[in-house]
Amino acid sequence: MKILHVCTGNICRSPLGEGITRHLGSAHGLVTASAGTHSYHIGDPPDPRSIDVARRRGVSLSGQMARQVRLKDFRDFDLILAMDAGHLRHLRDMVPRDATAEVELFMQYTLGKAEDVPDPYYGTIQDFEQVFDMIEAGVSSLIRNR
Repeated sequence: MKILHVCTGNICRSPLGEGITRHLGSAHGLVTASAGTHSYHIGDPPDPRSIDVARRRGVSLSGQMARQVRLKDFRDFDLILAMDAGHLRHLRDMVPRDATAEVELFMQYTLGKAEDVPDPYYGTIQDFEQVFDMIEAGVSSLIRNR
């Protein structure tokens, strides 16, 4: 299964989703990437706070560079997971006619919770820790329920 994690600028939540999915899911056949709905940070590495939290938890975000969602992503991935409802609406507005990917809310799809993964960008390191925990729980659930 090929999964694309999506947030705003592809530097906080979605890189954590990609890193955690790669770390936990590669042995289970999960292939992953991440992207943003906006072009704010194209070519930038993940936020240093995301890198720090992931590193302390044994997850590497190395090699990741922000990019924007492309129309071909809707054909290249099996599942596109939006980190919040706003991005889910944006993604669903973008879906091309020949799309094959399922587009869902991350927490709803993985844990059955219709809630957003909060954006930690303007928060503290503890907010990044909370987001890591939420994404890790979701990815673990996804793996268990495949």
